[in-house]
Amino acid sequence: MKTTLITGANRGIGLEFSRQYAAAGWRVLACSRDPGKSDGLNKLAVQYPAFIKVLTLDVSDHAQIERLAEDISDESIDLIINNAGIYPKSGPSSFGHTDYEEWMRVFRINTMAPLKMAETFVAQLARSEHKTFVAITSKMGSIEDNSGGGSYLYRSSKTAVNMVVKSLAIDLRSAGITSIVIHPGWVKTDMGGPNALISTEQSVSGMRQVISNLSMADSGRFFNYDGQEIPW
Repeated sequence: MKTTLITGANRGIGLEFSRQYAAAGWRVLACSRDPGKSDGLNKLAVQYPAFIKVLTLDVSDHAQIERLAEDISDESIDLIINNAGIYPKSGPSSFGHTDYEEWMRVFRINTMAPLKMAETFVAQLARSEHKTFVAITSKMGSIEDNSGGGSYLYRSSKTAVNMVVKSLAIDLRSAGITSIVIHPGWVKTDMGGPNALISTEQSVSGMRQVISNLSMADSGRFFNYDGQEIPW
């Protein structure tokens, strides 16, 4: 049975990834910062008891990432989906209104955590069959696509995670690990809001198709959920 580890699995895109992979017969290690308050994920685990295991993980806590890796050290993980991420707290994000403390928090979760996950779980990935590392990024991290300015905190954190994964694609190639970043589209979630263009089902279905068709030749690429490549 193939195994995927998904961060931020308690809601939105992460929850839908968990649902779709479990329905497809994958074993899902579904990580949530607070499983006791993750009602949707817990209900899904009851629906798929043989496939979903709910785990506690706050990706901003590097020691907790290390403890989780130790707890499941015997697992072979075919696919890691770094889905957990945050958009900066509400408030002005234009030039002259930068909250530098918040910027550090955003970077720790959106940029540092995926690298820490790669460093910590590389052995479990390397001994699996599929050896795939995915970071959910954003088109807002594309330098070429930035025509609106602003959003310094979020944009820079996603541009940075793109570079992290580009380097991982080179550094982990010898272990046979494919590493990509993927933009989920503008999705109707708590983060995307009700005016977004696509549902979580559409987004995740598209991303799963992209992931299923990956080869080592794709490592280091920046994809849209529909398989189109996005400029850096």
